[in-house]
Amino acid sequence: MANNQLSVQRVALVIQYQGTHFHGWQRQPNQRTVQEEIENTISSVVNQPVILHGAGRTDAGVHAAAQVAHFDVPGPIPAHKWATILNSRLANDILIASSAQVEPTWHARFSATSRRYRYTLYTEKRPNLFVMPFVWHYYQAPLDPLLIQAALNPLIGRHHLAAFQRAGSSRPHSWVDVQEVKCESQGPFIHIEVQASGFLYGMMRLLVGLLIQVGQQQLSLENFTDIWVNQRREVVKHSAPASGLCLLRVGYLEFPFTQEVWYNNMPKFIFY
Repeated sequence: MANNQLSVQRVALVIQYQGTHFHGWQRQPNQRTVQEEIENTISSVVNQPVILHGAGRTDAGVHAAAQVAHFDVPGPIPAHKWATILNSRLANDILIASSAQVEPTWHARFSATSRRYRYTLYTEKRPNLFVMPFVWHYYQAPLDPLLIQAALNPLIGRHHLAAFQRAGSSRPHSWVDVQEVKCESQGPFIHIEVQASGFLYGMMRLLVGLLIQVGQQQLSLENFTDIWVNQRREVVKHSAPASGLCLLRVGYLEFPFTQEVWYNNMPKFIFY
């Protein structure tokens, strides 16, 4: 029995968090982060340090509908029980949607085949308390979602996207495999979604900041494409606010969770 209790299992988590009051995912000194809060909570249960490995690092203020992470833990607690255990101890702006045991070789980051982000713009001039934490309230000029979609389309494929990379990244290259792009308008909301194998540091927010210029016809489609094709980072000056960005989901070839747990968990706002 003692040997069984000391056996180590790898546990995967699907995590939701409202990023407003977090300084991002990654643990940082003297800052509130999602990784640290979950790690500390797990450690308090098993009375030893635990490292939580996330599928990706979201910036300060960015939300997640289905972030994925894993940790290795000894002891008899079944993997599927960890969601309930953690939810009873975590703050109310983090939710563990589900937990499950995975193979020791499975890795939340390195086993992932895709990440998908959604950026939401709210274009009504009148502010709304109930949507403001999850959108960029952009009403200064009309935006054309068809132009934004047209600007996004050439991004599909494998490209150097250094124009959309913030300084300070430790990534050795700026190649990105963009798998899908989409811009949709629903009432006063514009939703921009990008799915890729991985994302550069600050990529989505810099991309949206430049797409805004396309949508209000300040920047032509040809110039937009020229900027990223020729890696003209110096002209990409505006980063969209973090509040409008959400990590929608992470994709894997093998995943122990049902689709309901990790797919389409960020609602789109609709006014009646």
